Amino acid sequence: MNLNEYKGILVFAEQREGVLQNVGLELLGKAKELASQINEKVTAVVIGKNIKELSYTLAEYGADEILYVDDEKLEHYESEIYTQALKKVIDLKKPEIVLIGATTLGRDLAPRVSSRLDTGLTADCMVLEINKENGNLEMTRPAFGGNLMATIICPEHRPQMSTVRPGVMKKLEPIKNPIYILEEVKVNFDLSKVRVKLIEKVKEKRNTVDISEAKILISGGRGIGGKENFTKLEELAKKIKGEVAVSRGAVDMGIGSHDIQVGQTGKTVRPELYIACGISGAIQHVAGME
Repeated sequence: MNLNEYKGILVFAEQREGVLQNVGLELLGKAKELASQINEKVTAVVIGKNIKELSYTLAEYGADEILYVDDEKLEHYESEIYTQALKKVIDLKKPEIVLIGATTLGRDLAPRVSSRLDTGLTADCMVLEINKENGNLEMTRPAFGGNLMATIICPEHRPQMSTVRPGVMKKLEPIKNPIYILEEVKVNFDLSKVRVKLIEKVKEKRNTVDISEAKILISGGRGIGGKENFTKLEELAKKIKGEVAVSRGAVDMGIGSHDIQVGQTGKTVRPELYIACGISGAIQHVAGME
């Protein structure tokens, strides 16, 4: 592999039903920082149906170039179709670094793409840095149950691929009147490889908000005792206009649901104020706090 053929940073900008997910915008901010260190440009790729209009927002948040794949077959996420689309873009652009959000979609898509590209993938990264001596991307993630942080490199293959959990990186302030390049990529899909098809899409109705977006969080752990005490946290959250969250221990006790869990196996949050009640502060929980 000629490593010199690969240039720039590519960010997969995840969208769902025409709405960009925050993790993609967060990754653009980090990509812009990394790109300035290696004197390269940031490319965003968005895949779906009728998604061209999302390009301006991606430019506002740091993309120098936007590639989009627009096709009826991409209206809903299907593993094989999206894998073919993203691989086509990467083959065309030959980026040095590829960043993907560690969402349910991204965790399914990223390993499929990396396997077909014959390159490595570091999942659930917390820190991304450029090595000043050799220019390699150093990808740091929790290992051994969160008891230590491992820094992983991919020195002999390109692109260097990483998934990053929502809330870990910080979005840039939107750029006014951004200048950017927009290009459509056409993909000839091989439908013979599609083994799984979407039959029906059922949405679960939830009254909870996304805790990764909350400015104030009150989090309860195993030490609060039970659901009856958790209601006190909910009452306090209402008074100070915050949201409630839980630790893994509280989820195991049935006090709260997984979608409001903070930690290594839950969500990463970046509030302005975090109040922890009955939480021991284990590294697995702290890993989810920025």
